[in-house]
Parts: sequence; C-alpha cells; structure tokens
Amino acid sequence: MNGKSAAARAATLAVILSALAASRLAPAAAATPEYFAGVDLSYVNEMEACGAQYRVDGKPEDPYKLFAASGANLVRLRLWNAPAWTTYSTEADVTRSSERAKGAGMHVLLDLHYSDDWADPQKQTIPAAWAADIGDADKLAAHVSEYTRDVLGRLGQRGLLPYMVQVGNEINTQMLRPADTKGTPIDWLRNAKILNAGIRAVREARAADGASPKVMLHVAQPENVEPWFAAAVAAGVRDFDYIGVSYYRKWSALDLPQAERALAAVHARFSRPIIVVEVSYPFTLQDAGDQAPNLLGADSLHRGYPATLRGQQRFMNDVVAMTRRVGGVGVVYWEPAWVSTGCKTRWGTGSHWENATLFDFRNGNELTPAADFLKAIRAQ
Repeated sequence: MNGKSAAARAATLAVILSALAASRLAPAAAATPEYFAGVDLSYVNEMEACGAQYRVDGKPEDPYKLFAASGANLVRLRLWNAPAWTTYSTEADVTRSSERAKGAGMHVLLDLHYSDDWADPQKQTIPAAWAADIGDADKLAAHVSEYTRDVLGRLGQRGLLPYMVQVGNEINTQMLRPADTKGTPIDWLRNAKILNAGIRAVREARAADGASPKVMLHVAQPENVEPWFAAAVAAGVRDFDYIGVSYYRKWSALDLPQAERALAAVHARFSRPIIVVEVSYPFTLQDAGDQAPNLLGADSLHRGYPATLRGQQRFMNDVVAMTRRVGGVGVVYWEPAWVSTGCKTRWGTGSHWENATLFDFRNGNELTPAADFLKAIRAQ
C-alpha cells in the first residue's frame, strides 16, 4: 500500500513538473482584457509622414508607446479595400500599424469598411471591384467572405491577427450600395447574408494558439442601436460578441442620461457587452489656423461640458462611467492623433479634428488631461 502511494505521488509530481515545463516553453499569450481602453490611430502613420509630433511634458513621444503608457490596451485601425486616392488605411498601412500596436503591447480592433472610401450611415459605397455584382446577394456574400478571409490570413501569417474585427463600419443603412445613395431601406435578407458571410470568415481565422478574433457589429448613435439589432437578429444575424456604438452629440439626439437609458435597454435585450467604439470631445472651439474647418463645433457640446481641457476630461470620464453602468466593457477615442499639419486632406490643408484630438495644438501638441479616461475604464 505504501509502495502504491509513493508511486501515485511520483506520477502526480511528474504530471505537475511536465505541466510547468510546458508552461515555460509555451509562447506567452496576451491577456484577454476585461475592459478595453482604446484609441483609433488610423491617421498616425500619415500624420507622422507629414511631420507631426506628439508630446508629453514637452518631449516628443511615439504615439503608440505614449498611449500604451497612458493605459490603452486596444488600437482601432480602419481598412479600406482598394482606395485609389490614398496610400493610407490600406492593407500595407494596417500591417505596419498592427506591428506598432503589437510592439507596444496592445491588441488590435480591425475596422473593415468594405468600401474603397469612408463608410458611415450616409455612405456604404460598394468597392469598385465588386460593383458589377451589386444585384446578386450571393456573389456579394462570397466577395465579403473571400476578402475577409484573405486579409485575416495574411495578417495571421505575420503573427498580427487582430483580437477583434468589425464586420462593417457604422452599418446603420444598407451595405454595399451605389455611391451617393441615401435613404435606401435595408433589405434584411440581403444584408444578413452579407454580414453572416463576413462573420463566418472571421470565425474561421485562427491565431497560433487556435483562437479566432472576436466579432463586433457597429452602429452609429445610441438611439439607433436597439432597432437595428432587433432587425438584424430577426433576420438571422446572431453570431457576434460585441455591440459597437458611435456617440457624437453633433449627430445624436440624445444627451448623456438619455444615451445611458438607450444603451441599458440594448444590453438588457441582447445580452452582449457594449463598446463605445467612437467618441470624442472638443477641448476648444478655436481653429489651428489651417485651411480645414473644424468638424466639431458648438453643435457638438453637451450642457455642462464646456469646450475646455477640463470639459473634455470630465466628459470622457463621464462617458466611461456611463458605459460601465450599462454593461459596457470599453471606450475607444476616435482619432486622438489627427492633428493639424501642412499636408492636404481631400477637403483642405490641415486637420478637421485638431480641436477634438487628445493633443493640444496650442501647446505644441501636448497630451491633454482627457487621456486619463484610458486608465479610468480599467480601474473602476
């Protein structure tokens, strides 16, 4: 009996030692975040090429490392299919940005626009390469599936498979439609086929540890979220992990308390965690003196939150608190680094967002106090 106990103890010890050895040999995997503190850095490569510098205490810093040190654990990156008008937000550009995010120890949320240009509630323009098949939902679904699979496959081969993928950007309206069409009602049989094709392609992607990226579906403005997801779920779109929401007062009818009620209803109905995946706030209504008028002006302010450094900081911290109360698990600041430079956009020289970044152009692009929301959402 004593001999058998000794043998059993030896066998157990061998298993433990084997497991410990395996754990030491296995590559370290990035921890799954409980809460996502995010920044959309899609403009950074372009801004740096235009000479932009980002400062903390007057010292120029790499923006990826700067935001990681400030508490960010998620970088959002947009991807256009085949833009003929820019060399940024292409697959090559996203690959470079993903490498920078990985080097700074942050996860990536890949934002697939399924367009050669900006996709939003007003524009969901079909990529030129797919336009001949615009009337065939099966062919469109095949295009979305193949494109999604191929992009993720190439990123995966480089060890850059994103943690999370948006299947579309601000998809309030019909996806893959002709340019300059508005008010097109959603054909949910068609839309569901396209979305499910993209979702399946994301699920099929595998990292070295066997994990697939998470799936986010993204709708703009809190008042639109519940009806959109109700229609999507009824049409058979059910395999998603996160509900992504844009929230800008300029385009939303809801103040913060109203937005909170709307998002609480969404979480209660659909039992999915919410990420406020686009939000920002002006720290001034001044312009940097460039030729690109500010997009967010007085029409973007909430009562009680002035366009000041303190007002921006208070607003972002209150968005964090609101998000946590409604079952949310993340906040992503949209384009905190789209500062003014001497380079031209399609609409003018400079930036249309410099007064709503997280860098104060009046003080050499010094990081604003609002960046502390990144630590706040993970600390509460």
